[in-house]
Amino acid sequence: MQLSWVERLKQAEQSAPAAPRRGWTRWLPILSLVVFLLAWELVARVGNIAPIYLPSPQGVAIKAARVLADGSLARHTITTLAEVLGGLALGMIVAAALGYLLARSVAAERALSPFLVASQAVPIVAIAPLLVIWFGYGLISKILISALIVFFPILINTIAGLRGVPADLRDLMRSLRATRWQMIARLEIPAALPTLLAGLKVGATLSVIGAVVGEFAGSNGGLGYMVSLANGQYDTARMFVGVFMLIVMALALYGMVSAVERVLLAWRR
Repeated sequence: MQLSWVERLKQAEQSAPAAPRRGWTRWLPILSLVVFLLAWELVARVGNIAPIYLPSPQGVAIKAARVLADGSLARHTITTLAEVLGGLALGMIVAAALGYLLARSVAAERALSPFLVASQAVPIVAIAPLLVIWFGYGLISKILISALIVFFPILINTIAGLRGVPADLRDLMRSLRATRWQMIARLEIPAALPTLLAGLKVGATLSVIGAVVGEFAGSNGGLGYMVSLANGQYDTARMFVGVFMLIVMALALYGMVSAVERVLLAWRR
């Protein structure tokens, strides 16, 4: 009896050897970090490089312990984190709301597109001093700078996600006499969520850059201020501590968005 192509395909899948588990790959980030630190320590010691140019990992760790003990690292980290979270939240809310408007209205997109593109054509380092002058050296100016750099990628992803909703699903919702709110909550948001979260991942890392740019332009606290102050004092080890804290902050925010993505998009698996 001749089997159909569907049955033959099922038999092939059942007889195929199981893919080997690669649980060891989860340790690759830690392994690569260890190798990087060992190579760095080797270069600093064997190359006999002065600490003012390249401090060893041990020297950076000692400096980190000192600034952690005197409380300055925690104080600057909290300041920058507040700026980052505020800028990310503000940029995401405004970008999502405006993105929905532009996705629904072609006229609004044509009217606002030149301004949106122009806002991205001007480097943020040129706008940051103006915002510091207008809003002062405090938290507000840094939140606005961070929101500006976060705004555009989230906006574009929101528009792309909403416009990617299949037309037949819209027709189905209309045939079921769905209200405007039901259309948004049951169709448009779930359909646009993967693209929106992808933009939020980019924005989460860019928000850290925006906060640091604002602190470089003018501030009295934050990790960017700490790095700038250490640069003036030729304290390279302190600069490395500030940079590493910024990296940890960006990785933590990216990981948080990824965790939210796994929860909200569990249906995709």
